Amino acid sequence: MIRDLKRLIVDALKLEDLSPDEIATDEPLFGDSGLGLDSIDALELGVALRKAFGLRIETVSDEVKTHFFSVATLAAFIRSQRTASP
Repeated sequence: MIRDLKRLIVDALKLEDLSPDEIATDEPLFGDSGLGLDSIDALELGVALRKAFGLRIETVSDEVKTHFFSVATLAAFIRSQRTASP
């Protein structure tokens, strides 16, 4: 799943200068450190995650921001959504 998430990030955000292997699993996705994504990227990534994994992301909250911290936290969020689904 980690590799798929990294590929999704690169494809959905059109990060042509970056390969999925260059994204560290635990590095921050947003802000000045790490990948450096911004709020527009977060919206686009949220749409891609909904389509690819059927995630339910209601509103932007501190909890959602925590899930979007890194590839590792996104993977854990996706796994938790899958186990919580009926």
